[in-house]
Amino acid sequence: MFTGIVEERGTVVAREDLVDAARFTVRGPLVTSDAGHGDSISVNGVCLTVVDQPTPDDFTVDVMAETLRRSSLASLDAGAPVNLERAMAAGGRFGGHIVQGHVDGVGHVVSVDPSENWTVIRIGIDAATSRYIVEKGSITVDGVSLTVSGISEPGAELSWFEISLIPTTLSMTTLGTVTVDTVVNLEVDVIAKYVERLTATQNHSTDPHQNDEVAS
Repeated sequence: MFTGIVEERGTVVAREDLVDAARFTVRGPLVTSDAGHGDSISVNGVCLTVVDQPTPDDFTVDVMAETLRRSSLASLDAGAPVNLERAMAAGGRFGGHIVQGHVDGVGHVVSVDPSENWTVIRIGIDAATSRYIVEKGSITVDGVSLTVSGISEPGAELSWFEISLIPTTLSMTTLGTVTVDTVVNLEVDVIAKYVERLTATQNHSTDPHQNDEVAS
């Protein structure tokens, strides 16, 4: 599990395309300092497993076709900057929110509106994602835990949400370099998905005592 607090901005140093996957080597001296084979590292919000460490500063991960299809990792190549975070230790500080590293889909940057003290980024999303997003709720964008500062009206032609970024976030993550049409990975609040699933299951139950009657 992660918290969405990016530890460092790393760099893709190599990409190898395989038959049904891709292998990336990423440079991140901080996250690699205590990493070992099998450890989890979030790369732009995607939980990946360390399979090799070719140098003390680099780690290698394999990304399956399904992950490439559902995330922006498919567009990464050597030289691309990436947000990195190690899995949270059991006794670690919980600085963000519950982040699994399981990307729900991607969004597209619609606008970037900088001001003196912060920048507002608007991200277009599909209907399947928008139903989980609420104003002042949590969202993970490219691995960064953020608070939703605005959302589109219900029934709007284009669904979107906004995030307001302070200079520290802009300088320490890749979000400081996004432009219109940049594709970003999104992970919605997992609690919202569990609530939806439990509610749907409850609504399909016509008799709350049915199991008890069968058991008796």
